[in-house]
Amino acid sequence: MTDLLKGIPMPEELRRMSRTELKGVAKALRQFLLESVSQTGGHLSSCLGTVELAVALHTVFNTPDDRLVWDVGHQAYPHKILTGRGSRFTQLRMKDGLSGFLKRDESPYDSFGAGHSSTSISAGLGMAVAAKLEKLDRDVVAIIGDGAMTAGMAYEALNNGGVLDANLLVVLNDNEMSISPNVGAVSQYLTRILSGRLYNTVRDGAGQALSLVPPLRELAKKAEEGVKGLVTPGTLFEEMGFNYFGPIDGHDLDALIPTLENLKKIKGPRLLHVMTKKGKGYGPAEEDPCGYHGVTPFNQSDGKMAKKAGGPPSYTKIFGDWLCDKGAAESSLVAITPAMREGSGLVRFEQLYPERYYDVGIAEQHAVTFAAGMACDGMHPVVAIYSTFLQRAYDQLLHDVAIQNLPVLFAIDRAGLVGADGATHQGAFDMAYSRCIPNLVIMAPKDEQELRDMLNTGFAYPGPALVRYPRGNGVGLELDKNLERTVPLGKAEVLRSGKKLAILAFGTRAAAALQAGEALDATVINMRFVKPLDHALLQELAETHQALLTIEEGVIAGGAGSAVAEYLLNQGQMVPMRILGFPDQFIEQGDANQWLAELGLDASGITEAGRILLGSLARKPGHA
Repeated sequence: MTDLLKGIPMPEELRRMSRTELKGVAKALRQFLLESVSQTGGHLSSCLGTVELAVALHTVFNTPDDRLVWDVGHQAYPHKILTGRGSRFTQLRMKDGLSGFLKRDESPYDSFGAGHSSTSISAGLGMAVAAKLEKLDRDVVAIIGDGAMTAGMAYEALNNGGVLDANLLVVLNDNEMSISPNVGAVSQYLTRILSGRLYNTVRDGAGQALSLVPPLRELAKKAEEGVKGLVTPGTLFEEMGFNYFGPIDGHDLDALIPTLENLKKIKGPRLLHVMTKKGKGYGPAEEDPCGYHGVTPFNQSDGKMAKKAGGPPSYTKIFGDWLCDKGAAESSLVAITPAMREGSGLVRFEQLYPERYYDVGIAEQHAVTFAAGMACDGMHPVVAIYSTFLQRAYDQLLHDVAIQNLPVLFAIDRAGLVGADGATHQGAFDMAYSRCIPNLVIMAPKDEQELRDMLNTGFAYPGPALVRYPRGNGVGLELDKNLERTVPLGKAEVLRSGKKLAILAFGTRAAAALQAGEALDATVINMRFVKPLDHALLQELAETHQALLTIEEGVIAGGAGSAVAEYLLNQGQMVPMRILGFPDQFIEQGDANQWLAELGLDASGITEAGRILLGSLARKPGHA
């Protein structure tokens, strides 16, 4: 890989290269990307599709002074490699290594941090307006995928950008949709004509000349729209105030570079429609772009990924199986996901009940209010969503579901640490941001059986309920699949009776808490409910134990432990207490078990925290 890296220059060197040399760079870049990701895992298909686009953008634009705003980061590995970070790809998505997403503090070429999708046009527009206010001659390019264009935020930005007349170029990286004529010589010729100086000079001059004769001007405008509408699918973007160009082959540097050079000379809001192929240049990824979107290490010669060690099914699969079982029994159940069918375990449900399955695209706000509307009229929606993505629909959760006390069940996947995806994807905040909302029931299972039982409980509850569960596998229990089996609302479970110290665990940290309880001879409680808390048990524990220790896989600030402290304080119980959870910082990428150990949330860390807490009591009068 070191030899391949030598053939990948920094952007300033690209700008001195011939077209033939740039094609060689693209070839070396694609091969380096394949060899690197095959060893580390990561996002592959989308990145293979943006190799030539990244080369062309860094060749034409004066980065980092000109701003490239990549959406999400799934498509940005070629950009990272071209900007001097190839040598760090051996530590891709590892603790203290290279992020899989865009990070401003990682490189000056990452002009905007991005982990969630559909933010690039808004951010790019902000940068373009800032440059205009500062009177800087700076180009801003926002690169967004067609999938990210399903989000309302992208259209909000386009709607605003068209009227602000800022110097912004949006590159629509279209790698799935068939909304345009075939890309070929005629289409590329038309794009070059439409982006050329002569065409735009004539058009602008004609516009000025006809401005004194409104009927003629309107006629000319309609004629232009009609002609362009015959050969381009850009009417929508034109109506929003963006000058549309394309579609163009995103793998042809001989087409990309001249077009981008032409567009660089044009000012104002522009949109270039680029057609790319996911997995480009690697057969297995071209044939199965979804399967190679995010990969584990694989054999480059045949594309076979390293087999995961056998073990219990994942919590995601447990949820997916429950959903199919419950769907068979309840005709009112509908499943909704914001573009996470595979990740949320909904593939089989879609196959069995396609008429009750709704993938709304990358539109979390819509997903939640869509569910609320269904709940108003007799359906019982189950919204399958990652913890980090529900953040994007917070107002809808509060305003459209909770205030109306609607029976919507939220299956919150990836709650807690998620590992390689890092700070933007950690499920750190859902307990804190949801427990302050009235009417919600919030549950955290200790294992896969309790997950099924809590899903039954949430579905039976007449208002909104949230069940949070982690990424990863269960503990291997033989499941009782009785769909009537529920958990008593707001009741915790005593796992072990001990002395002096009571350890209160929320969610799957209960197993580690039990190990610590054995070492400390402590009482161990599986709290099960973040809301409502088991108030009677908390009162009893405060009266019969000298100290309490809470554990949660989420932020301490405003989290489940804070809820326990608030309740006891309001009851006048001043029992010594310590809360274990995530500190007031963003948790970066890295193996989840590594982070659990570093944060003191594994069995060893919980035991040590308990010893320290008991030791502090022994030093106080009356606690010996």
